[in-house]
Amino acid sequence: MKEPCGILLAGGTGSRLQPTTLPISKHLLPVFDKPMLHYALSNLLIAGIRTILIIGRSRDIPHYRALYGDGSDYGINIKYEVQDRPTGIADAFLIGKSFVQGRSVVLALGDNLFYGAGFGRILRECLLSNTGATVLLSAVSDARRFGVLELDEFQNPINIEEKPQNPKSDLAITGLYFFDESVVSKAEKMVPSERGELEITSILQEYLNERRLAYKNLGRGVVWFDMGTPESLLDASNFVRSVQNRLGVQIACIEEIAFDNNLISLHSLTSLCQGQSASSYFDYVKLKYGL
Repeated sequence: MKEPCGILLAGGTGSRLQPTTLPISKHLLPVFDKPMLHYALSNLLIAGIRTILIIGRSRDIPHYRALYGDGSDYGINIKYEVQDRPTGIADAFLIGKSFVQGRSVVLALGDNLFYGAGFGRILRECLLSNTGATVLLSAVSDARRFGVLELDEFQNPINIEEKPQNPKSDLAITGLYFFDESVVSKAEKMVPSERGELEITSILQEYLNERRLAYKNLGRGVVWFDMGTPESLLDASNFVRSVQNRLGVQIACIEEIAFDNNLISLHSLTSLCQGQSASSYFDYVKLKYGL
């Protein structure tokens, strides 16, 4: 069986965060002490994904590459592709068709943050058990802002609605999806929606029709942020600051995750931290590993 791959979607104009995002991608904005994109990338690494395609606008790809290079510093393989027009989340599978090459794939939206006890276990379970599509659900106070999964009395998924005016469920579909190898062929058959985009909910509906859509309810143990608005971006930053200061840990520290998962050596970790003397982020790594 081919090793699963990951797609990190970091395109879009960040219109809800303008004017801040007029000159810079929202995925490079700081969420407390690190770029937004770190949080999505860290989830892929924790899940066990080692080959990743980052998709973004042509103007932003050089900045993403400056952050992560080809991924070898972190013991992974990163490639890049361009999506300059807002053609929809599901278009990522067409852009990444040759990259996926018949493998199962995890799709991560670059503006989502997850944190909680047992979240890594949830990700690995989804990756190992996936024979169709799996979504992560989080209960929200205003489901009208999200794609929503409706369950029947036996907790089986029966319907998906995109930003419904009268939601039949408070379970929002979060921005981290697990798909088997058939997702590319499904995307190729999709027709753009009224807003001219290939909708991820249309892909999920196909799996639901085949009775191959599974879900994991994150429950109260895992916090989820969609950081696409000024309010949610601030909330996420305050959350990260509070957790890190109170617990003395780092959320989404790529270097720490890579080393703890045996992707890089102590020598490589030391090299990554050299010359970073004024950063509390790197001071944390140095202190933890005695560098």
